[in-house]
Amino acid sequence: MPDRLPPLTALRAFDAAARHMSFAKAADELNVTPAALSFQIKTLEEHLGEKLFHRLNRAVELTAAGRTLSPGAAEGFATLTDAWNATRRLQDNTTLTVTAGPGLTAKWLAPRLYEFARSHPDIDLRFSASLRMVDLKREDVDVAIRFGEHDPEDLYSRAAPNDWLTPVMTPELAAQYPTPESITKAPLIIDESLNFLSQPPCWHHWFKAVGIDFSPQNGTRFSGADHVVDAAVTGMGVALARRPIIIKDLQDGRLVAPFPVGVEVPACFRFLCLKSTQDQPRIVAFRNWMFDEIEKTSPLFDGFRIIALKDLIENE
Repeated sequence: MPDRLPPLTALRAFDAAARHMSFAKAADELNVTPAALSFQIKTLEEHLGEKLFHRLNRAVELTAAGRTLSPGAAEGFATLTDAWNATRRLQDNTTLTVTAGPGLTAKWLAPRLYEFARSHPDIDLRFSASLRMVDLKREDVDVAIRFGEHDPEDLYSRAAPNDWLTPVMTPELAAQYPTPESITKAPLIIDESLNFLSQPPCWHHWFKAVGIDFSPQNGTRFSGADHVVDAAVTGMGVALARRPIIIKDLQDGRLVAPFPVGVEVPACFRFLCLKSTQDQPRIVAFRNWMFDEIEKTSPLFDGFRIIALKDLIENE
């Protein structure tokens, strides 16, 4: 048996037929005739000296040799495809595809993207608001902004400052509930978007941070951080909301944060990209812009006292 690899076209034909378990469907995928595909597989079998498929009446089955070859062939073509796509993306200096969660997109990114577009007219920005975990190696996405507790090991990652929660409400409600004690009687809005964390902060922790023993059981609950803030803007109640999600509504006066105490969230947003692309000019430009924008909002919370969640839990 020769040690050299068989023709790549023959291996590609085998991989397609093994995935579809059909010569006809594999031929359609590769845009060749079934006869041409069958010839390629026969060439591969002759090279190997052993059958790879059992030809049945209206179907095919992998032989033991075919079952052995199939996983490696599939992995090899997937790796080759990833490498090819990554190499092609290195040549694209004008398009930047970014994905971020719906809450951050609606409340933080979208109101600011005009400034990035104005400053970088040479970059065609494409945006996807999604919480789906993307594979940056295989999908046509350059940057992912994701919220979580840990850095992914195989990606370039830069963490934003740690998130935290503080009560926000309309100015009208703030006049009705002027003290932390008074909001124990207010309608509360509960953010359940952090429930996936190992130690999710909640209203109980914020009240404890201001010296009040109160664990609210009732309230309107939302699974999206942006919906929590939208509900507060309508005057539905007082929301314990996250720093980046409330900034725009605080700046525009729709909400106020009258009590300068926050509870730290044991997670943060991260700017993620492939290590091989972290120095590309378009990615560097977006990363620098994003963190410059974060820094610009810091004065809005001057004087706030942020309490670590672990300290509140340890003292329980």
